[in-house]
Amino acid sequence: MPFPVHRPRRMRLSENLRRMVRETNFSVGNLIYPMFVVPGDGIKLPIKSMPGISHFSIDLLLKELQEIQDLNIPGILLFGLPEKKDEVGSGAYDPEGIIQKAVAAIKARFPDLIVITDICMCEYTSHGHCGIIKNNQVDNDSTLEFLAKIALSHAKAGVDMVAPSDMMDGRIGAIRKILDTEGYSQIPIMSYAAKYSSSFYGPFREAAESAPQFGDRRSYQMDMANAQEALRECAFDLEEGADIIMVKPALSYLDIIYRVKTKFSVPVAAYNVSGEYSMIKAAAQKGWIDGTKTMIETLTSIKRAGADIILTYFAKEAALLKSRT
Repeated sequence: MPFPVHRPRRMRLSENLRRMVRETNFSVGNLIYPMFVVPGDGIKLPIKSMPGISHFSIDLLLKELQEIQDLNIPGILLFGLPEKKDEVGSGAYDPEGIIQKAVAAIKARFPDLIVITDICMCEYTSHGHCGIIKNNQVDNDSTLEFLAKIALSHAKAGVDMVAPSDMMDGRIGAIRKILDTEGYSQIPIMSYAAKYSSSFYGPFREAAESAPQFGDRRSYQMDMANAQEALRECAFDLEEGADIIMVKPALSYLDIIYRVKTKFSVPVAAYNVSGEYSMIKAAAQKGWIDGTKTMIETLTSIKRAGADIILTYFAKEAALLKSRT
């Protein structure tokens, strides 16, 4: 029977009532904090398009990570900027590369912190694309060997998990094979399985200095209009050995997160990307929105859609807020 017997507002009359019946809550344990590491010493350089986010040299990154650990954030996703770039992104798989050095230093100081590394070539190639260029195109199959080399070099440095973001066909299988063959079968793979070609990556490309020098990435990242394709991509990656599948970006693709979580009984991650973060920060700075409330609403919506893990530049801010409540 409808109103007046049923009055849903009864359960909204106080904050404690609302908390008692709240269906979705994200916790700090759901969050991963993306971070950027650069060569040098004593560097903490703010990223202009991402307020509150900085480039860190390894020494200051370690100081920052003490706070991350104290806030009980379980893990970080690490991106590196090399000293030099070349056509084949050799800095990405150099045993003495920035990521390899950073991983070793982090694990020596913070053995319980989950360190996840991005497996891609765009930050390391002079052309800014995610693979090897042949005939002015990213060549899928020749890129696989390089991605596998990157993952193996990170494993040797002591990483806890690898996260391939390149969107080459077959890369999960190539990475799983080399890790297993070389004695690193315990390292899980978090695949950027449904990574869309998106305008929301703009601030990240400044942060990672990874904008393509020609063309764009639409020939390998997914078309924003497609949903069934995302399910196929996830299925392929799981068959090849992925342990976690990711949807990226998050906010414009909440329906994809929901479909993926409904379809597959595996952990699902969602990347609350740089543009989503920076839009909220910019609007909050203008006084147009309440930044803190919008952050919580955003993260809750991603969790509600089905994400088990949320990669977000808000992780530190959200954890600080949670620690006070």
